[in-house]
Amino acid sequence: MRSWSISAGRIFGVELRIHWTFFFLLPLFVLYTEYAAHGTATTARGLALVAIIFASVLAHELGHALVARRWGIRVKSIMLLPIGGIAQLDENQPPADTTLAPWMRDIRIAMAGPLTNLLIALVSGGVILAVIPQVDLWSWPFMLSRNLPRSLVWINLYLAAFNLLPAYPMDGGRALRALFSRQIDPVQATRRAVSIGRAFATLFILVGMILPNYWLILMGLFLFIASQMEERSVVFQSVLERVHLEDVMLTDFATLSPADTLEDALDKAVHCLQDDFPVIRGNDMVGVISKQKILEALRVEGNGYVQAVMNRIFEVAQKGESLASAFRKLTARNLSIIPVVEDQRLVGIVTLQNLMHSMALLAESRKLRKQALNS
Repeated sequence: MRSWSISAGRIFGVELRIHWTFFFLLPLFVLYTEYAAHGTATTARGLALVAIIFASVLAHELGHALVARRWGIRVKSIMLLPIGGIAQLDENQPPADTTLAPWMRDIRIAMAGPLTNLLIALVSGGVILAVIPQVDLWSWPFMLSRNLPRSLVWINLYLAAFNLLPAYPMDGGRALRALFSRQIDPVQATRRAVSIGRAFATLFILVGMILPNYWLILMGLFLFIASQMEERSVVFQSVLERVHLEDVMLTDFATLSPADTLEDALDKAVHCLQDDFPVIRGNDMVGVISKQKILEALRVEGNGYVQAVMNRIFEVAQKGESLASAFRKLTARNLSIIPVVEDQRLVGIVTLQNLMHSMALLAESRKLRKQALNS
C-alpha cells in the first residue's frame, strides 16, 4: 500500500500518505461524471470538488486518530483514499488506558470517523442555511462542482453513511468485527466481517452496472480491494504470533570484531549473504553494523575500525519469542538485525532480509502441507 502512495508530511505527529488515485483517478472521474451529467465540466471547480473530498476524508481519519490517542493507542500513519482512508494503528503497542474493554474501545475508535463527518455536515449546513439560504441544500444533484457549499454538506453526509455500513473494512464493519471478537478469535471475527464486506461490494458493483451508476461501481471496487488487504494483514499478524524465532533465525552467520578494519569487514561482507553483522569481543556482543554503514564510513572517512562506526544500541531476543515480538523490536528503534540469545550466549540472528525469505518459505511449506492433507 505504501508503494502506491506518497508522503504528504505529518499532522499531529502522524504521517500522512496520499494514494495515487487522489491525483489521477478521482479528478478524472469527477470531471467525467460532471460532463456526462451536464454536458460541461469546469476544471477549476472540478478540482475544488476534489479538494473538498480530500479535506473531508482527512477530517474523518483524524477523528479516528484523535480518539485512538485518547485511549493511548499510537497512530502510525493515515492513508487517504477517494472513498475514505486507512488509519494504521500500532496494535502491537498495549493501550495506555485499559479501563475499557477492547471491543468497546474499537467500536468507539471506529465510530469517531463518521461522527466527525456528521458534525462537519451539521455545522456547515447550519451556517449555509443561516448565511446563504439560496444555496438550496435539498436540490438534486447534491454533489455538484457548480454548487460547492452544498457539495461540502453532502460529501460529508455520504462519507458518514457509507462508512457506517456494516461492511468491513468500513467503520461499521470494524464495529461489527469488534462485536464478533467478543465470542470468537480476532482472525475468525475478521473473516466473518470481510465476507459481509465482500457481499456489500458485490451488491454495489451489480447495482452500479444495472442503473448505471459509476460512483457505486467505484465504491464497490475499492471496498472489495480494501477488504482483501485488511484480511491478509490480520492473517499475517496471526502467523507472526504463532511462529517462533528459533524456526527462522540464521544459525550459520558471520560475525565481526571491533578491532577489524572497515576494509576487512567489507571483504568479509562481500563473501557472505548477510547485510547485517553482530560485533563480538571475546564472548560478549558489543554492537551491530550493516554492510551499508561500512560502505558509507569508507566513502566518508576512509579506512578505520569497526568499533568507531558500529551501532552500540541494539535489542536482543530469546529464541522462544514470536516473530511478532521481533518485528516490534525491529520497528521500535528502526533496527535491521536482532541477535538471538540463549543463556546469554549468541545462538542466531534475525534480520529483516532473512525474515522476508523465511516468511515466504513458511507460507509455501504450509500450502504444500495443506495440499498433502487434502489429497
